[in-house]
Amino acid sequence: MRTGSADCKSTMPSMPDTECHPFEPFLPGGARVLFLGSFPPQPKRWSMEFYYPNWLNDFWRIMGLIYFGEREWFAVGGGKRFDVSRIVGFCRERGFALYDTAVEVRRLKDNASDAFLEVVRETDIRALLAQIPSCHTIVTTGEKATTIAARQLSCALPAVGSFVTAPSSLRLWRMPSTSRAYPLPLAAKATAYRRMLEAEGLI
Repeated sequence: MRTGSADCKSTMPSMPDTECHPFEPFLPGGARVLFLGSFPPQPKRWSMEFYYPNWLNDFWRIMGLIYFGEREWFAVGGGKRFDVSRIVGFCRERGFALYDTAVEVRRLKDNASDAFLEVVRETDIRALLAQIPSCHTIVTTGEKATTIAARQLSCALPAVGSFVTAPSSLRLWRMPSTSRAYPLPLAAKATAYRRMLEAEGLI
C-alpha cells in the first residue's frame, strides 16, 4: 500500500523536507462516494497502513457506530490497532473510495495539524473521479480538504454538515473533522455522518 517518498525531499536546507502521499488512491469499482481528507499523519502515528490510520482519529469509529452500532467494530481486539482487512472489505462493499486533497506536503511543525500543513502539490480530483464514473458525491473531512475541493470543482464552500452542487451535478459534502481536536462529541459526529449517508442512499 505504501509508495514511499524518496523523491519528495526538499533541496533547500533551511526548509523542512516535503512528503509524498504514502498510499495509492483507494478507488474500488462501482464506488459511489469519494471521501477526501487533507493528508495522512506521520507514520509514527499509524495503527495500520490505510486511510485514517491514527488510532486517535474517529473516522472508523463513526462508521462502526453508524453501520454496526459498535464504535470499536473495526478495532483489533487487545491492541490499539484497526483491522485493515475488515475496513477494506467494508469500503468495497459499501462503495467507498478514499484519498486526500494533497499529493505532496511540507509539515511546518512536527504534528498532523492541518494548520501547519503546507500543500506543495494538490490532488487532481477530477482525474480521480474519471476512474470511478459511478461516483457523483465527494465528502470532505476537514476545512483544508473542503477549501481545495471547492476551488477545484468551482463551487461554493458548503457549511459543515451540508452540501453544495458543483458543475456536472457533483455534490460536495463538508463533514465535521474526525480528528479528536475538532470540538464535537463522537456521537454528534456520527449523527452528522449518518444524515449525509442516508441522504446519499448509502444506508
